[in-house]
Amino acid sequence: MASSNAHHATGWAAGLIAAAVVSKAGAAGPYHVWGILSFCAGVFGGTAPDWLEVAWWTRARRLWITHRTLTHWGVGWVALLAVSYHFLGVHPWAAVSFGFACGGMMHLFADWPNPLGVPWLVSRHSLNWWNSGRCDALIVGAAWIAAAFAVDHVWFHSVYGLRLLHVL
Repeated sequence: MASSNAHHATGWAAGLIAAAVVSKAGAAGPYHVWGILSFCAGVFGGTAPDWLEVAWWTRARRLWITHRTLTHWGVGWVALLAVSYHFLGVHPWAAVSFGFACGGMMHLFADWPNPLGVPWLVSRHSLNWWNSGRCDALIVGAAWIAAAFAVDHVWFHSVYGLRLLHVL
């Protein structure tokens, strides 16, 4: 599991990716309201698999389900991402659910290298690269590189990515 700070940082990157995709799909709306809301939902969704496990309706605020079970299930997040992407431009709130799903997927990607793994289909799968809390900078850096490429592609028409390739 990545640290809480890593999930927050990757959530911001996921929000930026979501806003770029919503903008590219032409679903940002007037004054880019839906693009901004998709960004906010991405940031919020970056920590969602963890806080969705908490029983907020009780005083104890304990987990109502085991950690990394239903709220970390890859199929659910992929389904939400696909369905909301399909409805981008059709229904305005699809941009918000798309951003939330982007954040949730980013959370799963950040948890995947941990030995505990993430339940993608039926059982847990782990990349087994490092223990919890280790290499957070690598996870955050990879998320922000992905966000930079998405933003470059959508808003800058891949100008900066091509310059980077010419330098290498």
